[in-house]
Amino acid sequence: MLKNIACLWQNKQHRIAPYLFISPFYILFAVFMVYPLCFGLYLSLHEWSGIGEMTYVGLGNYVNLLKDPDFHLAFSNTLWYMGASLVINLVFSLLLAVLLNSALIKAKKLFRTIYFVPIVTSVVAAAIVFTLFYDRDYGLFNVLFMALGRKPLDWLGSTSLSKLAVIGLIAWRWTGFNMVYFLAGLQSIPRSLYEAAVVDGASPLQSFLKITLPLLKPVILFVVVITLIGSIQIFDEPYILTGGGPADSSMSLVIYLFRTGMEYLNLGYAAAIGFIIFGMTFILSWIQINLMGGFEGEKS
Repeated sequence: MLKNIACLWQNKQHRIAPYLFISPFYILFAVFMVYPLCFGLYLSLHEWSGIGEMTYVGLGNYVNLLKDPDFHLAFSNTLWYMGASLVINLVFSLLLAVLLNSALIKAKKLFRTIYFVPIVTSVVAAAIVFTLFYDRDYGLFNVLFMALGRKPLDWLGSTSLSKLAVIGLIAWRWTGFNMVYFLAGLQSIPRSLYEAAVVDGASPLQSFLKITLPLLKPVILFVVVITLIGSIQIFDEPYILTGGGPADSSMSLVIYLFRTGMEYLNLGYAAAIGFIIFGMTFILSWIQINLMGGFEGEKS
């Protein structure tokens, strides 16, 4: 009898042991991911300043967001950043990667290092340097403009130019980072394909369109998705460079979330903004992945 009980207990231990070994991950995931997400959703349905009791408002915060002109402006600015970042970072990153992967460029390691340096540079330091570059009276860009006989531009003080100034900093910081992904993708394409294309009489442009782009599709998909997600969540560059101004002309959704939660202490409204950002990120990433046929190879 005792022997049977001991065997049953030993079998039970063997079944439980694997779950005990992996339980730390699930516990940490629940504490630091699931709980904040659930609490954020709960908070978005309430009014709360961080002190005192919460007031349940249901979907009131989301309804108010639809009528909030500041939210509309922040949403519009964020869409502007998304579109510009996708076009600039995707095109320039791919062109740089193709050039650095070709035999035309010498000292490739030096150029790769130069282009990757911005990503390891502190965004605060970069923003301060760019603030000097954008200075209306003594900035580098206006000095170049005046050398060409043009009037100086108020990059950071103009509502029409502030977003361009932010995009310039974003392009400088992230083009080299995306270039590394494209470079890795290019180097994984067999050289024999290009050699066969040359034998068949294909031009460099035809090789690029028929070989490079199709085989780079997974990398392009990945770069598009991470650029999109990063653009939706953009905060550092506009906040340090312009503070979201002038007149909120460069304010992103995350800056508006930060102001609403940390400066105005309207935490429920800020949580609702956060879930709007989460929804945008999830939906657009899902659409892009499915439209481009991403990860089909993994399924098969």
